[in-house]
Amino acid sequence: MIAISFDPIVTSGNVPVKVNETQGAGFGDILQESIAAVNEKAHEASVLSEGLVSGQHSNIHETMIAMEESSISFRMLAKAQSKIIDAYKELMRLQL
Repeated sequence: MIAISFDPIVTSGNVPVKVNETQGAGFGDILQESIAAVNEKAHEASVLSEGLVSGQHSNIHETMIAMEESSISFRMLAKAQSKIIDAYKELMRLQL
């Protein structure tokens, strides 16, 4: 007996593309990008504050803005972590 698969294929220009393939980034990719962005903001705030303390620059406004952006993004990431954990716990309570 021969098994035949009928995956729908759509041509995009000269390259065939399967329709059932997922397009875009997954949840894990988005989460990793968000963590990297928060880390970058924290590093930027650290560099600016060290530069202000060492006298390399005297722009306190830019330093304070960077520190506040870092703080806000970290708090938002912590809230997202809390929501993800709550959702996981809720899923674990479901009975199948």
